[in-house]
Amino acid sequence: MALNFTPSRRRFLGQTAALASATALASATSTSIAATASANDRPALGLVGAGRMGHNHMRFAKGMCDLVAVCDVDTNHREKAINKIFDGDAKNAKGFVDYRNILDMDEVDVVYIATPDHWHAKILIEAMRAGKDVYCEKPLTLTIDEGKQIRKVQKETGRIVQVGTMQRSFLDLFVKAVAMAGDGRLGRITRATVAIGGGGGSGPIPEHAIPEWLDWNQWLGPAPESPFRWIPDSSLDPNDWVIGKTNCHQTFRSWLDYSGGSMTDWGAHHVDIAMWALRQAGQSDTVVSVGGEAKFPVPFENGFPTRTDQYHTATSFSMTATMNDGAELVINSGGRNGVLLEGTEGRIFVSRGDLTGKPVEDLADTPLPADAIAKTYKGLPTPFNQHKNHWANFFHCTRERIEPISDVTSHLRAIDLCHLANISARFDRPMKWDANKEEIIGDDQANALLSREYRKGFEIQG
Repeated sequence: MALNFTPSRRRFLGQTAALASATALASATSTSIAATASANDRPALGLVGAGRMGHNHMRFAKGMCDLVAVCDVDTNHREKAINKIFDGDAKNAKGFVDYRNILDMDEVDVVYIATPDHWHAKILIEAMRAGKDVYCEKPLTLTIDEGKQIRKVQKETGRIVQVGTMQRSFLDLFVKAVAMAGDGRLGRITRATVAIGGGGGSGPIPEHAIPEWLDWNQWLGPAPESPFRWIPDSSLDPNDWVIGKTNCHQTFRSWLDYSGGSMTDWGAHHVDIAMWALRQAGQSDTVVSVGGEAKFPVPFENGFPTRTDQYHTATSFSMTATMNDGAELVINSGGRNGVLLEGTEGRIFVSRGDLTGKPVEDLADTPLPADAIAKTYKGLPTPFNQHKNHWANFFHCTRERIEPISDVTSHLRAIDLCHLANISARFDRPMKWDANKEEIIGDDQANALLSREYRKGFEIQG
């Protein structure tokens, strides 16, 4: 069944009120949350996107919220989430195909968005306008223009938004590395290199009948009309997360209509850490240019793949961004996954597994100040570590009405660089960036990729 995604009259009136009186709305949010919280004072959460990411990451929020609603366009995902998340404690949660049903639930305090990337900005904007705080998986955007819209609506509504770049809550690894940069242990950072891996090829994937368990029209949402493609694998269970080669579910990041590939997937994590370290070291994170080399599994013409029946995001790349103070940030598909920070006084490497380098060894004799980690973490509580602490940080900030550790502004600085790197790679030419105007200098063809056209009925309103 085709659904029209024009806002309902109820939501339109709510959006109009928000625009007319943003200050009043922001000041009322804390009492709204208190009034609608469940009887045990845990916020009521609505999950939009119950695939592998949404399902698995919810376990870190156990005990901090009540799951009251689940939306997914895949019947298997939706039912699996309701029956298994929180060890079955969410069996009374309501199930929906249309996320707007969750936004219309007065009892829902917060929304967790774990859909494919092409849906993030639209659902996030509508959730904020519906008066919900939001935890949204990265990247928030598919284009740089979407980031502008998100910033505008957050300012209008005063909602709290946590981005799922949870490496910012790895206290003994990434936070410690950034704290070391802030304490001058590396001197002036001259280069940051992030290794994030590349994509893969698939060969042609034929059109396939849409499975009965999938609402393909709603999965596509704002993306262009496209046939469902799938090479079924009889060894795989469609009730599981992996269903084979397809333009849906777990391989959506191999298609530019839905994602920016590895560049905006792992790039959202590691580029964020590198730019955080630059800022903490008192340096600039303002990009002035980006360029490099990339390879794709299909030919490109005028910035677009010549074939769209197979995977086509970059398989390998080495892109270099230059900041306005001369520091470089290199994004590589090759090398050991992680972030290498090189400075005039030393260098360190940090990943999800370790933190190494002579400045790290020197901490044994000259430890960081006792409050270094706390200051780097914005002075926010750290009752846990890693993923669980990221969720705790979000709920703490919704109660206190303060900015979380993975805020919209810092995330957009990092993901916008990833988008620029992708645009440069797609045209195979360097780009000069005007950070004030938020446009590519002297390249109208490239600037056209700063935004995208939404499918009729799925536009972002306002």
